[in-house]
Amino acid sequence: MSQQNGGYSKLMWSPNPDVVTNMDQFRHAANEKFHLQLSNYQELYEWSVTEYADFWGLFYHFSDIVHSQPYTQVVDKSKRVDEIPEWFHGTRLNFAENLLKYRDDKVAIYFTGEGRELTQMTYQELYHQVRQYAAALRKSGVQNGDRVVGYIPNCPQAIIAMLATASIGAIWSSTAPDFGTSGVLDRFKQISPKIIFSVDGVTYNAKQHTNLDKLKTVVNGLATLEKVIVIPYINEIDGATTKSIRNCILLDDFLKTGLDDDDTLPELVFEQVPFNHPLFIMYSSGTTGIPKCMVHSVGGTLIQLLKEHILHGDMRRDDVMLFYTTTGWMMWNWLVAVLGTGAGIVLYDGSPFVPRKTILWDLIDEIGVSFLGAGAKWYLVSEDNDIYPMKSHKLEKLRFIASTGSKLMPRSYEYIYNHVKKDVILASITGGTDIISCFAGHNPSVPVHLGEIQARNLGMAVESYSEVGKPVFGQNGELVCVKPFPCQPIYFWNDEDGSKYQKAYFSHFEGVWHHGDYCTIIPSTGGIIMHGRSDATLNPNGVRFGSAEIYRVVSKIPEVADSLCIGQPIPDGERVILFLKIREGERFTGDLIKAVKGKIRSELSARHLPAIILQTPDIPYTLSGKKVEVAVKKIICGEEVSYRNALQNPTSLDFYQNLPELSV
Repeated sequence: MSQQNGGYSKLMWSPNPDVVTNMDQFRHAANEKFHLQLSNYQELYEWSVTEYADFWGLFYHFSDIVHSQPYTQVVDKSKRVDEIPEWFHGTRLNFAENLLKYRDDKVAIYFTGEGRELTQMTYQELYHQVRQYAAALRKSGVQNGDRVVGYIPNCPQAIIAMLATASIGAIWSSTAPDFGTSGVLDRFKQISPKIIFSVDGVTYNAKQHTNLDKLKTVVNGLATLEKVIVIPYINEIDGATTKSIRNCILLDDFLKTGLDDDDTLPELVFEQVPFNHPLFIMYSSGTTGIPKCMVHSVGGTLIQLLKEHILHGDMRRDDVMLFYTTTGWMMWNWLVAVLGTGAGIVLYDGSPFVPRKTILWDLIDEIGVSFLGAGAKWYLVSEDNDIYPMKSHKLEKLRFIASTGSKLMPRSYEYIYNHVKKDVILASITGGTDIISCFAGHNPSVPVHLGEIQARNLGMAVESYSEVGKPVFGQNGELVCVKPFPCQPIYFWNDEDGSKYQKAYFSHFEGVWHHGDYCTIIPSTGGIIMHGRSDATLNPNGVRFGSAEIYRVVSKIPEVADSLCIGQPIPDGERVILFLKIREGERFTGDLIKAVKGKIRSELSARHLPAIILQTPDIPYTLSGKKVEVAVKKIICGEEVSYRNALQNPTSLDFYQNLPELSV
């Protein structure tokens, strides 16, 4: 396939000009209010990033955000993005109230998984359950600003607990049960939670995995926990099963504590908080140490995700979204925000290929899903397993197919349009946990081209910068955002002077958000092609984590003196390579490799397992004592390293050239 301006020339889908989308209606609203003549998406985009205060103010009202007090100023445009300006000063609102503004008999949540029948929960039922959870949390002493966490799978109880937490003005954070205890404690210990929700176990790939032993270890490592709520999830359990876990109570017993003395349930009160009040704590990948705790705001998260769902996803009340995710991935938060549109969401817990390889495609037909999402790897595996839904399924209501986590390969574009559905918007999206949303992605107003993300998103002033900080088009550069946006983290936890925050995003280019991704903006289409991380973050199969997480586990193995972990690009994505420097007198053996993998699996997860483990005689370090992962990655990719003189041991790099085990 020939390329033009760094992109691919093949057109895969075009919008129907006779269909009026939410994006069209919003563009007309902008024209009317501000006396403009915006005729297409590109003109709307340019206005949204130039007059971004007008844009966000208009969308605040267009999306009908529920609030108790109006704002007095959208944003101070004299402030740069690195000054983290305040948004919508004066307004008071509640995140949970906005996701629960519909309280009728329409289905809000469909839930199923391995070995589970499909169940439904209406908006009215969801509201009632949030009311129950919130009452019990309040009786347990949870207040505005407290942290409530979930070590919990993708199930309705996770959403209910999160919304109940948000209704109080408390802060929610979660990880999935496939995280090992070290990974959980690295995250939760920093934020001192008061309450934790968890489960007795999970089912994955037709096997039950108990969670209670891991939960006990986590609870013992969190001194601030006042209550541990266990949800019987895979088995019927009683208090005797969990008696060894400190401050533990089963979910049903916990909910009973929320009743008043006369056994009545208190009303659900939505605490009204400022726009920039903390809502979620998300975690960085841990590249340079323990994961950083990114605090996302109530209003910023709400308005950004509503923009992505209402405008970019064209979501209506009769839509249903199925996004295959876990509670440890930001796409869970993204999925849950669909409730703010009044549409339905589908939660699936377990392997996406069990009990049938077509299980997710089957659910699309059974439920009437209009928006499907998954990691890019799932589409590759589906194709490799000869799954051709165009022949076997109707997919009548399916309008969007979304992919994220890692780059969606051009072959997957061909697979989806040739073997899934021709008249569908292929929504390759990019953003991250750092912004709990997208910089660029799906769009009902512009075409889909092979291998490209459709467009930069409204209100996100995204550019591709050269090494000297100049915008470039049609060539590889660093993804940056040059103007403020409301879903920036409001701060990092335990970063009182903001130095960690500034270093994370603003140390590369002055006054500009530097995201750490390589990208190319295509002049002819306005699309974007992503080229992977520009830092040392690992991203196998769309699961991002930091090398530091691997190092902390491997360092506990006596035979290992040092280690180096990098990601190697391969045709279908990226694989993780782990190099081990063995202590003098020890040997690199098959048993040692087995022990390393077992340790990583038990303390982190199976997703953290390296694809290849090799022995190395030496590991490069900078003069200041920092491990040099990027240099090794460059050498493995066949690139030159120009800064050898900045290393303590520059000859150590020679070993990594032309390793036969890493040929692709």
